[in-house]
Amino acid sequence: MTESPREDVIRCEGIWKIFGDRSRQAMEAVRSSGLSKKDIREQFDCVVGVQDASFSVGRGEIFCIMGLSGSGKSTLIRHINRLIEPTAGTVYIEGQNVSAMNPRELRSLRAERIGMVFQSMALMPHRTVRENVAFSLEVRGMPEEQRMKIAGQAIDAVDLTGWERKYPDELSGGMQQRVGLARAIAADPTILLMDEPFSALDPLIRRQLQTTFMQLSAELHKTTVFITHDLDEAIRIGDRIAIMKDGVLVQTGTPEQIVTEPADDYVAEFVAGISKLDLVTAARIMQPLEQYRQKNGPADTAAWPVAAPGDKLNALVDLAVGTEHPILIAENGAPVGVVSKRALLRGIQGREETREPAAEAV
Repeated sequence: MTESPREDVIRCEGIWKIFGDRSRQAMEAVRSSGLSKKDIREQFDCVVGVQDASFSVGRGEIFCIMGLSGSGKSTLIRHINRLIEPTAGTVYIEGQNVSAMNPRELRSLRAERIGMVFQSMALMPHRTVRENVAFSLEVRGMPEEQRMKIAGQAIDAVDLTGWERKYPDELSGGMQQRVGLARAIAADPTILLMDEPFSALDPLIRRQLQTTFMQLSAELHKTTVFITHDLDEAIRIGDRIAIMKDGVLVQTGTPEQIVTEPADDYVAEFVAGISKLDLVTAARIMQPLEQYRQKNGPADTAAWPVAAPGDKLNALVDLAVGTEHPILIAENGAPVGVVSKRALLRGIQGREETREPAAEAV
């Protein structure tokens, strides 16, 4: 099946951010001599925040940027709505050059097309939940009745119905995060920028909010850039993930690609403890049907369990424990591959076959 071409909402090309009075000289030194962050700091008294970062985000996609503290991920996301001016490079929003926008256009971009959710919600303590959620609409000059109606709908979407008249200090941390999310949703932006919004919460509340966010994202079809230092969170919510280190985007790909094909030792170390069961698909570990038949001879597959190419290892395990046969992989009713028990075990280990397997009894 042919996929339709992706429509990019965000495109960042060659973004550099070097902090310091000699930033231009420092950037050229990195480009020409490959100096490290430490070298730049010592020789130019500058700090490399982002180094030649390029990526794009499709409409409706959740794009996660993850890395350790100081990796540059929060600096990078602030270039999208031009809270930070790049040393070099260009950001495009729906084809428009953000760097070329005048102050009026930039205010409109931030107020109407981009919503941002931070770890600290910065809720106004003297305003109720409803008034906080409606604030961006008030700034736009929307009539009170209309903005309160929209705010009520956003509050309902994040499961805070009944708390509209409460003040921030009457809410738990998780509820305050929901208010911040509702505030961003109420503005109905095209893009959501989320900078570690759930990282300070307890694990159970954090997972609940992740679920709420994923449901809302799917329903509202928002394009999201999500910053996190937690790989489990990135894998759970991200359509694609970019791993960042020392200002550099080391690897970008789907969660499955990141976990099964780490680009270097740094990424491999990151993903070493991640379970493959709910991540790796049958398509990645299956053997083409014709190749299987060439090695094992003709086989009557009528009694074999059947799975789809997109089924995860967990589903394949459930099928495998009830049969002595391999698993037949079929797409649109047509057999396309075979997953042997050996291949399934290797997939759970996170390894692929590196030598010819022995023929299996069928």
